[in-house]
Amino acid sequence: MNQETRDKLKTISVATLATALYKRGLRNQVIQGVHPLGYKGVNMVGPAFTLRYMPAREDRNQLVEFRNPAHPQRVAIETCPPGHVMVIDSRKDASAASAGDILVTRLMVRGGAGIVTDGGFRDAATIAELDIPAYHTRPSSPTNLTKHEAIEINGPIGCGDAPVFPGDIIVGDADCVIVIPAGIADEIATEAVEMTAYEDFVVEQVKAGQTIIGLYPCTKEEHQIAFAEWRKKNNR
Repeated sequence: MNQETRDKLKTISVATLATALYKRGLRNQVIQGVHPLGYKGVNMVGPAFTLRYMPAREDRNQLVEFRNPAHPQRVAIETCPPGHVMVIDSRKDASAASAGDILVTRLMVRGGAGIVTDGGFRDAATIAELDIPAYHTRPSSPTNLTKHEAIEINGPIGCGDAPVFPGDIIVGDADCVIVIPAGIADEIATEAVEMTAYEDFVVEQVKAGQTIIGLYPCTKEEHQIAFAEWRKKNNR
């Protein structure tokens, strides 16, 4: 991933990115229903590395499966490249855990940039204290084997109704998580930086009593001039 793009995306809200993607006709990029555990104040950013679960069948998902060194859930944790975000398709089912604190700790130690599931994590309070961004729908204590079978590593998935392809750029903030198609990530990041600068200017103006009509969106030349002066003054 382009480091300059990564740095830009660390400073941009998911809401702004959603608008930038919407301008390109992409309406379904936010992973719905997920929330951060112990948000650390810095965006989660990295290419997607995916794991897909399917419904578990009892004869295939006994506890002994975890002894198998080729178990896909364990292999995914051990092969997710540093700097990547693991994205887990749990079919929006949080009735059994997608992972727990030991696996997430291992991902952190290996340099993972974060983890997100449209299911739930067990040991959620412990995960919230780890130095790795994590997003889920709610805590879930039952082991994943009771409901989920890890079946595919690093293929296309759906997560929270959003399509995710390996290598897509994942960004998570204090609100939620969004998926940026890899091919347009650089230009989206650059555009969103510009959008963020104008939004910061608008917030200052609104706090000072300015009406939003003609200001947001900008349809009056006087605001364009004021924004240019504001950028120069604030080195933006």
